[in-house]
Amino acid sequence: MARYRFSEFVLSPRRRVLLRDGRELPLIPRYFDLLVFLVVHRSEAVHRRDIFDRVWSDVVVSDSALSQAIRTIRRTLGDDSREPRFIRTVSRHGYQFVWAEVTEEDDDHGWAGTGETPLAAPAAAAEPAITADPFEPLLQRVTRVPGGAADAEDQREAAELLHALGTAEALARLAIRPGHARARALLRDARWDIAGAGDVPILGAPSSAEAAWHLVALRLRRAARIAASRWAGASLGGGIAGALGGAAGGAILAASPAGTASPAVIPVLALVGAGCGAAGGAGVGAGLSVAEAAFRSRRTIALVGGGALGGGAVGIAAQWLSRWTLAALVGVHLEVGGGVEGLAIGAAAGLGYAAATALAEGGLAAPRGRRRAATAMVVGLACAAATLAIALAGRALVGGTVHLIAEASQGSQVVLTPVGRLLGEPEFGPVSAAVLGTGEGFLFGVGLALGLTRRPR
Repeated sequence: MARYRFSEFVLSPRRRVLLRDGRELPLIPRYFDLLVFLVVHRSEAVHRRDIFDRVWSDVVVSDSALSQAIRTIRRTLGDDSREPRFIRTVSRHGYQFVWAEVTEEDDDHGWAGTGETPLAAPAAAAEPAITADPFEPLLQRVTRVPGGAADAEDQREAAELLHALGTAEALARLAIRPGHARARALLRDARWDIAGAGDVPILGAPSSAEAAWHLVALRLRRAARIAASRWAGASLGGGIAGALGGAAGGAILAASPAGTASPAVIPVLALVGAGCGAAGGAGVGAGLSVAEAAFRSRRTIALVGGGALGGGAVGIAAQWLSRWTLAALVGVHLEVGGGVEGLAIGAAAGLGYAAATALAEGGLAAPRGRRRAATAMVVGLACAAATLAIALAGRALVGGTVHLIAEASQGSQVVLTPVGRLLGEPEFGPVSAAVLGTGEGFLFGVGLALGLTRRPR
């Protein structure tokens, strides 16, 4: 494996260090990978899409994340975007590493002239302009109300420079001056992108509720388009899974020797399943997307809570709408569930998704290939476990609700008694409900996860 020398820098992918005159310059792992990628492909202008596919291959991030990474690398190298020595911006395309004299060396041996001697102490990640008080101008920048996108980026850079100067000192100097809650939220968000940045507590700090609100709003603004796309994908995935499950149930009823259903029930149940799956996917998917975009620490708790809230909200709405519709149109009064079921399934989906994507950092998880299939399986099994518990508790899911409505109606073809007899029960009983509910939960979880992790192009 090669290492690269340019100007006063040495870049070693094998040791994962960047040196300047023998001193280590800290970079977070993804930014280090981005620098290596640009240096390796220095003969060409690298497209932004290729950077995202290579450096952020397991997550989806906003365009601003790449701009922020380039800004941090330039600051570490002492580069200037207006007169670039190292990284040039290629308008409407991407970036190119432009330092002409890059030397490649074999990195299997010691550093030239030094053997394997330890590295010098890490150098600062940034060197802000020296002033009588370097903190004060930066604190003034982060505490003012941003006037637009450019001003927001300027504040982000100021927050990163404050971390480079010293997080603890910056927080002490920030204190409770006007605008401190917004500034604390910005410092909290920026700390993830600066190697060696200190912790920025929100809970227990002055105006913690206001700071938390600003932090969530900041992250949701940056990831709004991505979160909306994932929400739509989750709804579509849940709808397709519901349609497949409904069609399979209709086919079983139509083919059963003991049944009276005609093939016409297949598209009807497919439509019912698609509607229920899409609604459930929309609710749970929205909760998961918002939670993943807004929370970087305590991710599992956030995903479980977000999934539960989204699923519960849709379940309550479906429960009320179903009861009202049945009573108003056909005079059937049934205790149709929804709220508790949606909350349990959403929480299970969040737990399975958190466990399957625990290693995804710095964006919204978007595993590929086998890892994506494995994620879908884990979420499907988690939802299946939840729906099995719901069925064993005697609460009806989609298939069981359809059966209850059919029994209360005259001449319905979708009574699920034939399904019960196929499973050895005289009627549609607890075993049948458990098997059907488990299948519904598994299909929903798989469809939800596949839709949620679809990587936009």
